[in-house]
Amino acid sequence: MTNPVRAVDLKLRLTLRVAAVAAVCFVAVAAYALFDSDRSARAKASRIAEIVARDLSLQQSQARWLSVSTSATPDLQRVAALMEPGLCIAYRDNSGAFLQGVCSGAPADDISAPESFASIYRAILRPGEPVSMPVLVDGTARGVAVATFDAAAQIGRSWREVSRLLAIMAFALVGLCIAVYAALARALRPTQAIEAGLQRLAANDLSARLPRFDLAELSAISDVFNTLAQRLQATLAERSALTRKLVEVQDEERQRLARELHDEFGQSLTAIAAQAASAAHTAERECPPLLEECRGISRTTAGLMETLRGALVRLRPPDIDELGLALSLQSLVASWNGYGKGRTRFDITVIGEIDDLPPAICANLYRVAQEAITNAAKHAQASCVQLHIEAKATDIVLTVEDDGKAGSNPEPKTGMGLLGMQERVISLGGTLRFEPRPTGGTRLVVNIPHAGAAP
Repeated sequence: MTNPVRAVDLKLRLTLRVAAVAAVCFVAVAAYALFDSDRSARAKASRIAEIVARDLSLQQSQARWLSVSTSATPDLQRVAALMEPGLCIAYRDNSGAFLQGVCSGAPADDISAPESFASIYRAILRPGEPVSMPVLVDGTARGVAVATFDAAAQIGRSWREVSRLLAIMAFALVGLCIAVYAALARALRPTQAIEAGLQRLAANDLSARLPRFDLAELSAISDVFNTLAQRLQATLAERSALTRKLVEVQDEERQRLARELHDEFGQSLTAIAAQAASAAHTAERECPPLLEECRGISRTTAGLMETLRGALVRLRPPDIDELGLALSLQSLVASWNGYGKGRTRFDITVIGEIDDLPPAICANLYRVAQEAITNAAKHAQASCVQLHIEAKATDIVLTVEDDGKAGSNPEPKTGMGLLGMQERVISLGGTLRFEPRPTGGTRLVVNIPHAGAAP
């Protein structure tokens, strides 16, 4: 058994995806800023080293022209004003021996970078590498000018820039998410109308239609929905008409069968009963041993006639137009109480004016109640069957419940009786459902609107 997939709000999902893409872009911008900062630091160090090398070359050239002692030169203090915080310059001879050097301290407001950031920065960019430039005098190298940025100062400067940039990007990301979510909420607002239309369609409101939307995709959905609803409405109307016609044909067939049973089978049973009575009268005078057998034929015939009368009542109900639905149902319940002989008790409750209902509703309600009581009496093994009918302002509710054995599934197996009930209820635009009773047994609930009466 697969676990159900948890639904995620579309606006939230799209917003998170946009936020993820924007975050990746922001990280790329921050990485580019780091590499650009390191490249700028190296370029500055190279430029400073070049300036220092030229100044030292100039100092040594001037000292030779003016015959000044070389011990006074070179002097790195002349270019110290060009230095930036965290920069060190030095002068080494050709062998690499240190001759002179000047360093500027870090700024007072310098903020040290976190150790994790510093470790990553050192592993990727290798800050603090010296930049060397030869000091040339008359084309001969007299030493090397070296410029170096302090690694800690360079990392701190990069951290200040990146943290400031990340703060701006964080505010921009939040604003972007809010703007995207609001735009999506506005764009997807028509989906609420689509959901409401689907709910109306699921509730058998086939008149539901969707308006035209601004978005082409949603407009296509609206067109398909309206076409589907229109075709479904036409199909169900044709089905209802066919169902009503089928119910009418069934009733006519039952009436024809009832007439044939009454005229042919009933007359034959009457003739058999008369002949059995005559034979019993003759046997009583001339052959007394045959008297009991003649009486047995009479009893069997009487039982068949009683069964025939019950079948005729079920095939051809009483004239509901003359008796009314309430009296017809009460007569039905009374007949079942007599037929059950106390094994099952049948009760009826009538609320409202059900005799004023249209003939179509009365006839079909009687048939549904008759079939439901028959099923409960024959198959439910119930001791009590209750029939409840109520005429409300907008609909009629028929309930038949029993205290029999429903099992785990209260809905009975599909048979001709159940199909007949469903056909009659559908022909009137109503609903039929089975549900278990809390105390045991089954409850059949039929709901028919007044508007469903017109064929």
